[in-house]
Amino acid sequence: MIKPVPISRARAGMWFHRLGGSGLHHAFVKNGFLLEARDIAVLAEGGVEELIIDTDKGFDVEDDGTADAPTAAVAATEGDAAEGDAVAATQDAPGPSPVPAGDRSEESEDAREAPAEAVVDAVAAPVAPPVAAPLVPRESMDQELHRARRICQDSKAQVVALFNDARLGRAIQPEAVMPMVEEINDSVSRHPDALLSVVRLKNHDEYTYMHSVAVCALMVSLARRLGLPEEQVRDAGAAGMLHDLGKAAMPLTVLNKPGALSDDEFKIMKAHPVRGYHMLVQSGSASEAVLDVALHHHEKFDGSGYPHNLKGDAIGLMARMGAVCDVYDAITSNRPYKKAWGPAESLQRMVSWKGHFDESMLKAFIRSVGIYPVGALVRLESDRLGVVLEQGESSLLAPKVRVFFNARKREPVFIKDIDLGAPDCGDRIVGLESADKWNFPNMERLWLSQ
Repeated sequence: MIKPVPISRARAGMWFHRLGGSGLHHAFVKNGFLLEARDIAVLAEGGVEELIIDTDKGFDVEDDGTADAPTAAVAATEGDAAEGDAVAATQDAPGPSPVPAGDRSEESEDAREAPAEAVVDAVAAPVAPPVAAPLVPRESMDQELHRARRICQDSKAQVVALFNDARLGRAIQPEAVMPMVEEINDSVSRHPDALLSVVRLKNHDEYTYMHSVAVCALMVSLARRLGLPEEQVRDAGAAGMLHDLGKAAMPLTVLNKPGALSDDEFKIMKAHPVRGYHMLVQSGSASEAVLDVALHHHEKFDGSGYPHNLKGDAIGLMARMGAVCDVYDAITSNRPYKKAWGPAESLQRMVSWKGHFDESMLKAFIRSVGIYPVGALVRLESDRLGVVLEQGESSLLAPKVRVFFNARKREPVFIKDIDLGAPDCGDRIVGLESADKWNFPNMERLWLSQ
């Protein structure tokens, strides 16, 4: 149904049909897309008083009286009602194996198989929209990938120097990371998919350092998704960059062990949040957010985490953000004792770990990286296999993909890039696939060569 809606009652998840009133406003120029919180903010700032929505394609106006005053809650934006059906199709797709018994690494100690329906719940359930960060002109993925590679290398060098200073007992200067945090923030604002993709690619030897860079980028992206002020976005990035500083005080034989940790070794590793916190306190210049994330990024929402068994809202906002970002990067990275899980499969597992994360925070995180993150292997309705190149601008269900294989005929096809959100596309994602099952090594070559 096509109907008018006052801008005060607009909410994320509605389908924008056209502007109401005279339609002469220039704040928005494109028609026919799924509204997000940032879109509504831009329209309101541009003086738009009324929208025309299509309730057959998106959410209708809430009738409980709550929509007149949307809150800036820490949660993900609402999803398209159709997202549930599409993501549910992944439940029969092949997935990764559970973590081998005895693996006691801090990020995968309670991993288990996850039903794909959990991702549906995480993105389709109505939640209060956040206040979005300001929009900036978006660069092309290709342009930003070149910058992202350079930023990653520069950031890695700085983190290596920081960890070396910590190991040698030198004074830590948290403010020294801020120029790199600014660069990462700028990159994410230009095109979030680029840097978030590059930082996921790291070898075993550089994991400790690149993990800090990756969590910084994920924290910045999540903070922007939550609509936090720019000062807090930068603070979140600094917290991500410094969250694992305590690992500099861990024995290298334990930190770099190529196999699963023993119970005693795991107890040693569990001390790293406290050690890092004390290092940062001694610096005298670390912000409250940086200190909180360093100390509490391994707390769990149900109170079963460490070091203080904090529960629920007793865990600070930034620490709840850090918990999600830290685990996601860890399980999507190759480690000496565990092969990385794919990005989409990792999200499925994370939403199945009931009590581990703040659910509203996890919803927001999924929104920030996408239901089908860059690098995910997907099957299309046409039986072609493709790798996700970047998120679509109108729907999380319609990313841009690079098709390269016919699953039914089991043979390569001419490589072609497809925008699943294009009106004339005629194809859609029907499930996730496993690169290991299809014996597709070095998948990153497909989506990095843009």
